[in-house]
Amino acid sequence: MNDLSLTNPFRSLIAALEKRDEYTAGHDQRTKLIALDIGEQCNLEAEELAILEIAASVHDIGKIGIPDRILLKPGRLDAEEWEVMKTHPEHGFLILGTVESPYAESVANVVRNHHEAFDGSGYPDGKRSEDIPVLSRIIALADCYDAMATSRPYRPGKPHSFIMKVIHEDSEYKYDPYLREKLVTCLENSPLRAQQSEI
Repeated sequence: MNDLSLTNPFRSLIAALEKRDEYTAGHDQRTKLIALDIGEQCNLEAEELAILEIAASVHDIGKIGIPDRILLKPGRLDAEEWEVMKTHPEHGFLILGTVESPYAESVANVVRNHHEAFDGSGYPDGKRSEDIPVLSRIIALADCYDAMATSRPYRPGKPHSFIMKVIHEDSEYKYDPYLREKLVTCLENSPLRAQQSEI
């Protein structure tokens, strides 16, 4: 861990999220590890890596503001529920903005933008390309990969080849192409790489 390690206020938020939703807590930690690998491949500065570590660890903190009937639903969300779930980056931005830390503003901004898409199809603000903070673009990729790789009550985790097809072909324009290639490199020998077997 670098010199700008997680401060107590952020640790408290992580602990709160772990108590609220066990899946989200594990997902956030795996997303953090993948994101940091990408960040290191991109030769980010130490302070950028520190902010990335914190933001990836708490990127779903806004889910604290999502009702249990939606957050903890064992099956797929319907359209109305999905619209509610899509508010979590904004909730996260507001929550993180209250943290007493010199990194709070930067972390909050990264979290607000982690569901924006390179082609402008994301949310909450419809930003595109370089208008999206690079740390948010990194988390978006790491988040997508782990979300598909991890089994949920309503579907099994997807194999590595399937996930990479989605990221490189089906969602080709959604992710930063430079960072997509860094993800490939990071996952070559990663313990977080999904199984290769076909579905």
